[in-house]
This record gives sequence, C-alpha cells and structure tokens, in this order.
Amino acid sequence: MVKIEESWKPYLGSEFDKPYFVELSKRVHEEYQHATCFPPGNLVFNAFNLCPFHQVKVVIIGQDPYHEQGQAMGLSFSVPEGVMIPPSLVNIFKEIQQDLGKPIPMNGDLTRWAKQGVLLLNATLTVRAHEANSHQRLGWSTFTDAAIKALSDNREGLVFMLWGGFARSKKYLIDAHRHLILESVHPSPLSANRGGWFGNHQFSQCNAYLKKTGKKEIDW
Repeated sequence: MVKIEESWKPYLGSEFDKPYFVELSKRVHEEYQHATCFPPGNLVFNAFNLCPFHQVKVVIIGQDPYHEQGQAMGLSFSVPEGVMIPPSLVNIFKEIQQDLGKPIPMNGDLTRWAKQGVLLLNATLTVRAHEANSHQRLGWSTFTDAAIKALSDNREGLVFMLWGGFARSKKYLIDAHRHLILESVHPSPLSANRGGWFGNHQFSQCNAYLKKTGKKEIDW
C-alpha cells in the first residue's frame, strides 16, 4: 500500500515498519476490501507525492477526506474539477479574493497549490463512504504527526496554516522559532460566519514571509 514519493522516505520510512503502521495498513486494506472508502487507493498519499519533502513551503492541515463519491483526491480541502466546490473551500477562495484580489476559481482542484509547495495534509488519510471521521482511530494521526514533526525539525522557514481547533491542536509539533504559524478559525460556514475567518489575511502574510525568507511566493 505504501507508495510515497522517494524524498519522504529518509524522514518517514522508519514509520512504515513500526507496529502501529503495520496494523494500520492491515485495517485500511480490510476496509477498502469490504466497504466503499475514499480516496481511491492510488491517491491515499497524493499530498506527499505531489509535494516532495524539500519543496514544501506551506503546510495546510485538514481533518479527514471528503466522504462522498468523487470528492476525495488525497489533498486537504481539494476536490477534482467538475465536482461542486465545498462550502469551506468557497470561503477559502473568498478570503483569497479579499486578501489578494484574485478571482474565485471555477473549480476546486488544488493540485496547482501542491505543485508549488503547499502540502495539503489531512491528519487522517482515508475514510469510509458517508461516514466522516470513520477512520480517525485507525492510527493515521501517528503517521501524519510524524510528517509534521519531520518538516518542523528538518526544514527552516515553512508556513504552517492551522485552521480550527483540530488543526491548532497540532501546534505542539511545530517549532515556532524556525517556522511561521498562522492560526485561524475554520473556514467552514459554521465557524467563518461567526467571525475570524474573513479578513485574517493569512495568504498575504504567508507570501510576505516566504518572500522575506528568500522563497518564491505562492500563486494562490
């Protein structure tokens, strides 16, 4: 099952041999055999495969994949072209428009972000159809926490965007002296409409920091 881009293996390769990951792989394989699960098996590690370790500039942490047919593509918040843009992503695009003056895209495929160095990482990488958080306790978070810590410990000057209480709970994994941590409420309508999402200027702050640290800005 483990098909992950080569550059991640020096940092995460040891995880694949640990008892928790052996058990996780077994349970995920059984789930995919006996139930409809998302994303498709070849896209489980899509976030890593599109964004090699040394090319990561920004990390956006989501909770678990979309759980309806055709939505999940292994990138947090992203949906394939042709799929209705989910409400949280609509609000992300609206904030980018307000912050940077960019037009709202016609589709929700964020592959273009990933290819620029934005790691769109869900804490849980798989889900059973129609059942949000159904794979949350299989052990994925141990693996994705290891990925966040590996980036924090082995890279300099990254931007970590933590939206909502769940993502902010990962803050302890990140060295704030080496990286920029941007925190906000979640962009879901329930949270965003209470205030704190619109006008947070995270995308311009991110680009200003990347520029200051000698990295190319993200074309959001």
